[in-house]
Amino acid sequence: MSRLEQLKNSQIFQSAVQFAPLIRYLAYFTAAINLLYIVPSIYMLEVYDRVLTSSNHATLLFLTLIVIGLYIVMSALEYMRSAIVIKVGEKIDNNLNQRVFTAAFYQNLKSRKVNAGQALADLTVIRQFVTGNGLFAFFDAPWFPVYLIINFLFDFWIGLFTTGCVILLVVLAWVNDQATGPGMKEASEYSNASMAQASNNLRHSETIHAMGMLGAMRTRWFKSHQKFLDIQSTVSMRASHISSISKFFRLTMQSLILGLGAWLAINHQISAGMMIAGSILLGRALAPVDLIISVWKQWGAVVAAYGRLEKLLEENIRHDSEFTLPTPLGALKMDEVYVRFEETEQYALKNISFSLARGECLAVIGPSGAGKSTLGKALVGLVPPMAGKVRIDGADIYTWDREHLGKHVGYLSQQPALFSGTIAENICRFGEVDSKKIVAAATLAGIHDLILHLPKGYETLLGDGGIGLSGGQIQQVAMAQALYDDPCLIILDEPNSNLDQVGEAAFVDTLAKLKAAGQTVVYITHSLHLIRHSDKLLLLENGVIKAFDISQKVIEQLSTKVASLPGTTQ
Repeated sequence: MSRLEQLKNSQIFQSAVQFAPLIRYLAYFTAAINLLYIVPSIYMLEVYDRVLTSSNHATLLFLTLIVIGLYIVMSALEYMRSAIVIKVGEKIDNNLNQRVFTAAFYQNLKSRKVNAGQALADLTVIRQFVTGNGLFAFFDAPWFPVYLIINFLFDFWIGLFTTGCVILLVVLAWVNDQATGPGMKEASEYSNASMAQASNNLRHSETIHAMGMLGAMRTRWFKSHQKFLDIQSTVSMRASHISSISKFFRLTMQSLILGLGAWLAINHQISAGMMIAGSILLGRALAPVDLIISVWKQWGAVVAAYGRLEKLLEENIRHDSEFTLPTPLGALKMDEVYVRFEETEQYALKNISFSLARGECLAVIGPSGAGKSTLGKALVGLVPPMAGKVRIDGADIYTWDREHLGKHVGYLSQQPALFSGTIAENICRFGEVDSKKIVAAATLAGIHDLILHLPKGYETLLGDGGIGLSGGQIQQVAMAQALYDDPCLIILDEPNSNLDQVGEAAFVDTLAKLKAAGQTVVYITHSLHLIRHSDKLLLLENGVIKAFDISQKVIEQLSTKVASLPGTTQ
């Protein structure tokens, strides 16, 4: 595919190209503004060559009024141009931000390498470039030759001097980029690594503090941070040297062009007005170059952000079907499913095939690392199979509309996650608060009475991750969340891991009620006691099914071997 075809297929480009009419207006305004930038030179030329020689006050007054009027027009055009780019940037962000967030979400499900925060930050980089000097540099650059030509019209030597100044600035900018670019990139990598390390340490601050690991972890972090400081210091010194040289030449050039103009005026080759106008036009000729150089420094970050976003959107295209399948009943089937994660070469699941009728209850057992949690994730579509199909009511789980299917699926992960908000909001999955359904789910999960004894009951505010509750309480609230609104399919990953005997007894009661209601349940457990309450039992070892049948038959087949299974307890 050619670069032009890639650009046409780019979602970011497609989002921007719809604003082509506004971009055209931007070009028109830029043309008018740059023509008006010549006004100060013409004004100085007329003042020196006409007003001073004629001593005509009326001419000076009218010239000044005209110039002030043109300045007002130029300011208005500048305001309108800025308003256009701000609006374009805002629209591009609004068109893409939800798609970027969704793409980052699904990419994170696949590999955990991308987070929505980074992706949205990349979108912000692009928007700020568009609403800043990025587009201005693009439209102002073609006007640089106009100012150069006018200086050549004044005098060949003034034009040549202006050309030399521009070339010198470009060379200094290139030298600065070559001297600092690679170092800044390396420093940025060390900075990101040290910040990630520090964030991870803070996330596990309790463990670090409890076991006296602070000194060791701080030393480990500082080694990475020190590399960043050393490289940044070296690069900053280089940039400072080049910046000083550049500043010297800028000041020198502004003075030398006046000196050159004065020499030409003494020799009657130009007028005094041309000498001043030429100096002003030198500044205008250098302005677009300065703008391009400043944008040049940002361009690398913009290109990198664009590339990351484009790749993210390409790899996570969501085709939402207009056709909606009927409400699922809960029949479940895995058909020769293989699962392998991007980070590993070994399959987590191999040739998994089994089926459950609506309303059946399956217990999944096996040693640690057998692939039980991966199986649970595959059943709700969290990990896509490399081969095979996961089917609900005969339809591939990936053909279902996720928003529609998700309302009829309950999932409790091995590490239950609650979010910042009230208990009621967490149970109803942050949808419409329906008190009857919330209480019903909490009652079914066996946590209704506990919630009522909290200071604010269901309105108790939780921190992110369920801060404010114990591990067992978090698990039970997450259970209520999974059971909310009577889902037809419920997947529970070690639902009793944080429960005491009372909580486990409540879970057994919950299982009985779910089976009586005809809801399909799959639960992963290490408890031999709990598997006796299932209809079917699946034994998983090294990602392969070792046994699958009616629970009592499997228990009888395994007999004493079941009791001695690694990771299985009474």
